Amino acid sequence: MRAGPAAAAHLTRATAGQPVTAVVVNYESGDELTTCVEALRRDRVTDIVVVDNGSSDGSLQRCLLRHADLAVVRPGRNVGYGAAVNRGVAATTSELVLVCNPDLVVSAGAVAAMAEVLTQEPGAGLVGPLLRTAAGDRYPSARRFPSLVDSAGHAALGLFKPNNRFTRAYHQAELADDTRGAHTVDWVSGACFLVRRSMFEAVGGFDESYFMYLEDVDLCRRLGRAGWRTVYVPAAEATHLQGTSTSRHPYRMVLAHHRSLLRFASSSTEGWHRALLPLVVLGIAGRTGLALLRQWVDHPPVG
Repeated sequence: MRAGPAAAAHLTRATAGQPVTAVVVNYESGDELTTCVEALRRDRVTDIVVVDNGSSDGSLQRCLLRHADLAVVRPGRNVGYGAAVNRGVAATTSELVLVCNPDLVVSAGAVAAMAEVLTQEPGAGLVGPLLRTAAGDRYPSARRFPSLVDSAGHAALGLFKPNNRFTRAYHQAELADDTRGAHTVDWVSGACFLVRRSMFEAVGGFDESYFMYLEDVDLCRRLGRAGWRTVYVPAAEATHLQGTSTSRHPYRMVLAHHRSLLRFASSSTEGWHRALLPLVVLGIAGRTGLALLRQWVDHPPVG
C-alpha cells in the first residue's frame, strides 16, 4: 500500500489544512489530565476526545469543570490503552488524530510541526515527537525493532546497566543530539503521536490483545508492512511526566509489560527464528522475576 504519485498528490491535498483532533486516554491521572488538555489547547488543538478508562479519582470531573466542551467516551471499565485509543479514534472525524497519554504536555508548535511532516511527506503515516522527562532529559521515544541479539542483551542488562551497547542500539542513542530534521524510524512511543486516521483504520488500529505496552511497536510494524513510514520529528517536543497511574499498580504493570513482550515475540517472530521462541519465553520469564524483585527492592510494599 505504498503511495504512488497520484495517491501522494491526493493525500497531500487531503491532509493540508486539516484540523487535528486529540484522543487522550485517562486513567487515574489526577490533575495531569487538565494540564494535558490545557497544553493541547494552547497549541491550537480545540477538538479533544477523552476516553476515561473507569477512573475513580475525580480527574475527569475536575477537568470537565474547566473544559466542559470536551467530548468524553466512557468504556465503563479499564479496557487497556490500545482499546481505549481505538474507541477514541472511532469517535472522531478528522483525518489527523493526535494520540497521547494524560501525563503528556505538548510544547508550543509541536502539533503543527508533526502535521507539517504528514502534509509534505505523503508516504509518512505516523509521526512522533521528541519526548522529554520532567527533568528535561531526552526520553528514547524513537527506536529500532530489536534484533534477537539486541533483544537478549537489552533484556539481560537493561534493568541494571541501561547504558549498555544493546540498549543504546535499541534506543537509537545516535539521535540524542539531533533536535532538527525528520528521521524515518522503526517505531515511536505511543505516549504521543500524530497519525492519519485512514491509515490507522486501514491496519485495524491498535491490537486490543495488548492491554498495555508494545501496542505501539506492533502498530508501527503493521503500518510499515502496509507501506507507510513512521517518522520521528525532534523539532516537535513534549514532556512526558510518566507513571502517575501506573505507579498505583506497579506489580500489575510489570506483569502487563512482560505479557506484552511475550505477545509481540510470538506474533513478530518468523521463519527459523520461531525455533528460538522457547528460549525467548524463558528469557522473558527470567526478566519478569528480576523486574518484580527490583520493584520490591526500590519500592517495598507498605503494610
